[in-house]
Amino acid sequence: MRFDLRVPPFADTTYATQYQAALEMVDWAEDIGVSNITLSEHHGDPAGFMSAPLTVAAAVLARTQRVTVTVSAALVPLHDPVRLAEQMATIDCMAPGRLSVVLGAGYRKVEFEMAGIDRAQRGKLVEECYEVCRTAWKGEPFTWRGRTVLVTPAPSSPEGPHLAIGGKTEIAARRAARLNAPFSPATADRALAELYRSECIRLGFEPRLEGMGEKPMLAGFVMISEDPEATWAQISESAFYDAETYASWQEDSARSDWVVPQLQSVDDLRTSGRYLVVTPQQCIEQVNRDGGITFHPLMGGISPQLAWKSLHLFESAVLPHVNS
Repeated sequence: MRFDLRVPPFADTTYATQYQAALEMVDWAEDIGVSNITLSEHHGDPAGFMSAPLTVAAAVLARTQRVTVTVSAALVPLHDPVRLAEQMATIDCMAPGRLSVVLGAGYRKVEFEMAGIDRAQRGKLVEECYEVCRTAWKGEPFTWRGRTVLVTPAPSSPEGPHLAIGGKTEIAARRAARLNAPFSPATADRALAELYRSECIRLGFEPRLEGMGEKPMLAGFVMISEDPEATWAQISESAFYDAETYASWQEDSARSDWVVPQLQSVDDLRTSGRYLVVTPQQCIEQVNRDGGITFHPLMGGISPQLAWKSLHLFESAVLPHVNS
């Protein structure tokens, strides 16, 4: 299950409503066996894309006992790495071993302008953040930028929260290998995964490929409905806004697999495989074939009432019939 909690201008809901609904959905998700909650980060979005994923992660973990939370990705060049190390260590003390963070370089120019950060330095800043966290979580004073730093509390997990390097370029793959870090690419490009593996082997490290690099990409949005046509009519504006906005953010030559190519209409969404509205039987077949699905229940400002209708239908009409 994933959340970004945007509320476009046309949505008939509020930020408070969406955030509170997300926490209620997390409770439900753990009860039915959902294994992971994924949160993302962006800034300066008029629709309010989640800007404080570690805060939300702490709330999710406090309400649950078993689910893991992955921040994919934390845009670490926009933050002080020592403060990030402190926040992640604190969360790990409250929910040991249940937080994972993909360190992303970011790409939207407006976000770097807002933060007053040189976008050209983002790769270097990702590496610095990874090294600061790994050093800080040893619990000893260390020198950073000419200053003595001590991060407390020490995390509960022996090596701290799980960290991976994100990205969708050869530079990112080589960076992860050079740091001896897991790589969680924002693409299922096999060539990129192989580059990471080969670089790790060349450097004498064990490759640790995660996310889309490890398995085929599943649809990013699945809604279950007894009447998919009627549901598409209800969500089409939200889905098109979600896809169109994300496509407009791709400012470099390496485009994410989540982008719907040549997007012009809702029909393009429906044939893309990224956005699915399916019957319970179709969902059963999909889960048994792919081994799981991804819920994005509040995508594009979808109302909690409509989202809950889909989730409850999954629980009653799909879950009893899928392979455990």
